[in-house]
Amino acid sequence: MKNLFDTTYFRCSVVEDAATVEACGALKNVVAVGAGIGDGHKMGDNTKAAIVRLGMLEIIEFIDFFFKESNLRTYFESCGLADLVTTCHGGRNRKLGEALVYSNKTLIELEEEILKGQSFQGPLVAKAVFEILKSKKMVEKFPIFVAVHLICQRKMKTSEFINSLMNHPEHKTH
Repeated sequence: MKNLFDTTYFRCSVVEDAATVEACGALKNVVAVGAGIGDGHKMGDNTKAAIVRLGMLEIIEFIDFFFKESNLRTYFESCGLADLVTTCHGGRNRKLGEALVYSNKTLIELEEEILKGQSFQGPLVAKAVFEILKSKKMVEKFPIFVAVHLICQRKMKTSEFINSLMNHPEHKTH
C-alpha cells in the first residue's frame, strides 16, 4: 500500500499502532479548541506552544493509560505531533476555540455559521473524554481536556482557560 502513495513529493508512513493513531486523531481536536481559545485571547506564540506541548502530554498520558500497548514512536509520526501542530494552527476546531472567546452563540449556531452545518469534533470528543475521566476519578490529571469541555458547555469562562496551563500537573512534577 505504501508503494502506491509514495512519490517524489509525498511520503507515506505505515504505522501498526492503530489504536494510538485513532486516539491521536480524535484528541488533537480537543487541544485545538484550546489553541483557538488562546488565539482568541491573544495569548501569543509562546502560550500557544505551551498549549500544544501540554496538550500533547495529555494525549500521551490518556492513550498510555487506556491503551497499554501504545508505542511512543507513533506520537512522533505524522498522525501524532505533526497533525496536532497543524490542527492547532489552522483547523476548524481552532476556529471554534477562537469563536468561543468572541461569541455567546451555542455550538450549534457556531457550527452553522463557521462550518455551514458540519460538526466540530473537539466538543464531542471533549465531552466523551470528560465522562471517562470522571468515571475513573482522573479529572485533575487532564486540565486542558477538562477546561475545553467545560468551556464548550459554557460552564467555564474562556478567560479561565489560562489556569489549566498555569496549574497543570506537569509543572508540579519537576
